[in-house]
Amino acid sequence: MISSRDILNAKILVVDDMAPNVLLIEGMLRIAGYTRVQSTTNPREVCELYRANRYDLILLDLQMPGMDGFEVMQALKQIEGDGYLPVLVITAQPDHRLRALEAGARDFVSKPFDLAELRARVRNILEVRLFSEALAATVRELEATREALRVTALEEKRLREQELSMAQQTQESLLPGVIPSFDNYEIRAFSQASRYVGGDFYDFMALESGNWMGILADVSGKGMPAALLSSMVLGAFNLEFQAGRPAHEVMDRVNRLLCEKSLPAQFVTLFLFLLDAAGDGGFISAAHNPTYVYRAATGQMEDLVSDAYFLGMFSFATWQSRPLHLDDGDILVVYSDGLTDAENSAGAHFGEGRLRDVIRQYAPAGCTAIEQALLKAVEAFTEGTPQTDDITFVIVAKNAAGRQTRAF
Repeated sequence: MISSRDILNAKILVVDDMAPNVLLIEGMLRIAGYTRVQSTTNPREVCELYRANRYDLILLDLQMPGMDGFEVMQALKQIEGDGYLPVLVITAQPDHRLRALEAGARDFVSKPFDLAELRARVRNILEVRLFSEALAATVRELEATREALRVTALEEKRLREQELSMAQQTQESLLPGVIPSFDNYEIRAFSQASRYVGGDFYDFMALESGNWMGILADVSGKGMPAALLSSMVLGAFNLEFQAGRPAHEVMDRVNRLLCEKSLPAQFVTLFLFLLDAAGDGGFISAAHNPTYVYRAATGQMEDLVSDAYFLGMFSFATWQSRPLHLDDGDILVVYSDGLTDAENSAGAHFGEGRLRDVIRQYAPAGCTAIEQALLKAVEAFTEGTPQTDDITFVIVAKNAAGRQTRAF
């Protein structure tokens, strides 16, 4: 697991021929808590400094006399055998952005830059970089010990399972260790990857506005690629909501980040909701499967259906929040399609009908009853058949004001 301390201890180099810019960026980073920041106003020193220090991130100005940022990146490629450049470029020229990304830069900010945006982009790049390095280190360890594992089949199996278990623990660390308590609500959540690691995640966050946010996302693909992208998406959402931005703006900004950073075939569906203690709020569904609301007063089911784009597919896409209200006793059920697509030995799917039946039958007994009944129903239906997709769901019940909310 990559901690905040790991990120703040990352090695950073600031490169700009203007000393005032260097002082401004260095000061911003140090105020943000970064402890290992170096700088230079001479671009010709960058390669030697990189060989000696192997920085986790280089903040690089493009317009410099003698040797511009593009020449610096070309020289760095000769050092980095895998071609990965941990570079965040800073430019005042809009036409230089695409060229910089094509040259190997990870991201860019425009001059004059917004300090809050620069801090967010620095942290995001470092989080992905350090997480990738940790995974790469695990892979290198596996390769280095492969010959030794051949000694006995039993030892090979034991060590392989140990490494996979570590990857699973890393993936699970992205999910909340403890589901938080919010006034007048009870929450249950479950996630099971189809492999050791997967692309589903959920999270909850108390906001400065007094509302709280919940999210369930399903990243395309399986295994480690999906896990890497899910970690980046989760980190980006946390940063944007911590900055106090409204939900629709957070969606737009994260979408642009994914369009820039993810592979063309990668995308995300998600359901995002905000609620206050009275049950008022809103939701955004980005091409996600239907979300259900059980209305306690009538015993009826209400579908919250998406008509929006996938996240990470189109940079021009935008989202608007729709109203959401939960009365006392109402229950919100959000899930990934791995739940309804769960298969039995005959290839039949669990389906939305069975899911709705479980919700309708057990909703009067609350969140825990739905969760337990749903897990039993899926287990009975699949009869041990291996699943090809991650299964994740979140259940939220609105309790009466003053009623004790169960903490987990």
